[in-house]
Formats: sequence, C-alpha cells, structure tokens
Amino acid sequence: MSSAIARLLPRRRGARIEIIPLIDVIFFLLATFVLFTLSLNRIVVLPVEPPDTRPPEFQTPPGLTLRVSDPGTLYWDKDLILLTELPARLAQYRVTEADPKIMITSDPGVTLGAAVEVLDTVRMAKITKVTFDTRPPSRTP
Repeated sequence: MSSAIARLLPRRRGARIEIIPLIDVIFFLLATFVLFTLSLNRIVVLPVEPPDTRPPEFQTPPGLTLRVSDPGTLYWDKDLILLTELPARLAQYRVTEADPKIMITSDPGVTLGAAVEVLDTVRMAKITKVTFDTRPPSRTP
C-alpha cells in the first residue's frame, strides 16, 4: 500500500542551479567593481600649453641647381646651357667646390629619361651628393 501512495504523490526533485542568471549576476558584480575601482583613482591632469610653432620656410639647399627643360637643354642655376656642355662644366664645378652638391629639378612635362640622362652625366663626373626636387602635380581643372 505504501507503494501506491508513493506513486500518487509528486516526486521531490533536488534543487537546480540555473547557470544563465548566475552569469548575469557575476557580470553585474564585475562591472560594478570595475567602475568602483576606477572612481577610487583620482586622475590628475597637469595643464600644458603646447609651444607655438610654424612650419619652416622653404630654403633652397646650398649648391648647384640643374633644371631640365626641353630635351637637350637645361639650366645651370639660371644660365641656359646645352646638355653637351654639362660634362665640362661639372668637371670645373667639382674642382672649384670642396663639397659639390647638386639638386636636379625639371619643368612640367619633361620626361623621366631626360632627368635620368642628367643624373648619369653627374655620376660620371663623380659627384655623389645629388638631390631631386619633387613637387606634387598641380591640380588644375
């Protein structure tokens, strides 16, 4: 008879611990502690005034400027010369200057080959300090 009564009574289950609400509570506590510890630190900021700066003005580098114009012609500083005159002038420049420096620039529309030809001539004159003047292309509509 006791077995019949036991079947009719609901079974007692053991206690279940739900994991999802437990994770929610743990994250809430973690966020609370993090915010609390951040509020404990006093952040001190020192007032700093940045120095007043301006970009440097463009300065032409010391030395010689070779401006490649049309194929076969170029400017030695401001003097128009032919490419055939360049080796003799470079040899004289190398003798007169203790530290010869050359900047190669070109007019718009000049091919790269003309500038490389001038560079090759400068290298054959055994001048090693060579710079190129580069500028972004103009944006005219």
